[in-house]
Amino acid sequence: MVSDNAGARRELLRLFRAALGRVEGAAAVRGWLESNPLEPGDWHVVAIGKAAAAMARGAEDVLGERLHAGLIVTKEGHSERELHDAGRWTVCMAEHPVPGPGSLAAGQALLAFVDAVPESGRILFLLSGGASSLVEVLPQGLELQDLRRASAWLLGSGLDIADVNRVRQRLSLIKGGRLRSRLGGRKACVLAISDVAGDDERAIGSGLLAEALPGDLPELPGWLAEWTERAAAQGEYQVPVPHHIIASLDDALQAMAEAAPVDVEVRLQGACLYGDAALTGSELARTLRDAPPALWLWGGETTIRLPDEPGRGGRNQHLALAAAMELDGVAGVCLLAAGTDGTDGPTEDAGAIVDGGTLPRGRAEGLDAAAALAAADSGSLLEASGDLLSTGPTGTNVTDLVIGLKWQET
Repeated sequence: MVSDNAGARRELLRLFRAALGRVEGAAAVRGWLESNPLEPGDWHVVAIGKAAAAMARGAEDVLGERLHAGLIVTKEGHSERELHDAGRWTVCMAEHPVPGPGSLAAGQALLAFVDAVPESGRILFLLSGGASSLVEVLPQGLELQDLRRASAWLLGSGLDIADVNRVRQRLSLIKGGRLRSRLGGRKACVLAISDVAGDDERAIGSGLLAEALPGDLPELPGWLAEWTERAAAQGEYQVPVPHHIIASLDDALQAMAEAAPVDVEVRLQGACLYGDAALTGSELARTLRDAPPALWLWGGETTIRLPDEPGRGGRNQHLALAAAMELDGVAGVCLLAAGTDGTDGPTEDAGAIVDGGTLPRGRAEGLDAAAALAAADSGSLLEASGDLLSTGPTGTNVTDLVIGLKWQET
């Protein structure tokens, strides 16, 4: 067991890296394809999401010369140079978390790539989190500015990811299974890294090749409700496409449990985190503060209702700062909250590691935690306190991890 904050931080980082290693995109694709060989012949590969480049590399490792051509759609900074230089790959950079011109260009590139595959051809789709923003084809009557307005509202609405994806599917000609109408007689298979609770294939990448999520739409502002109604009748559905989940949140949590020190009690929480990030952070911190020494492991995806002009941060930084407020001055407790993709909201930070000294360090820089939380500006305080966690792109995305450690100080 660790004996101080520095040791606790090193331990939390070690466990976080163990989780990332278990669900890394290239290794996950490579392992699945080696255990489940694809039928002989050439394959075309489409990789979409923040883990797209890593997943594409795994497919290339196994398929070799059988990989006839490939398309990668990913976020700026999440590509891999060696794939850019390979003649078989076309790489599209697009915007995330709010779609932009690159997202629409990627949508057209996706349709063109599928159309260019012979009717008797085979397509391997590799999907990961972020695909919902990175690739889009809009129904008639909707423009990029409309999509961006809808996306910004959804991201700041506090709605859970299932409701967000229901709306996204209604506003798209390729989501909710509508991309299947483009396949014709082509055979297709989907390998997915899950970034949704329950590993529901209909929600990963907003279900490009699955089907629409069941259930009613949430309450929406009038302009957005009108757009979803207008777009819902456009598009069509075709035969199902087999999906295989090759990495998930459960895999990441299990990896951390297995990597935990033998002298530490591990409390692996089965239920996914959801709901308001600040309330969740406060609750988790109180659990840590009041419990006996142990390692606590959580995962999931919380939400934030953003003010009109939010500051710097994301849901993990928001959660971490709320936790730090509960831990103010408390010794022997440390908490990590981070996105497994290496980004948190519209920032380049993965999240943060906080402890009982986070708020005093922030106050020393003239910053107030309650004010930062209210302004959705947690990142500014956490930068000042030295608690931000930056990993860079990780090659995976299985939602967020929260790791809490309480130890007996000597």
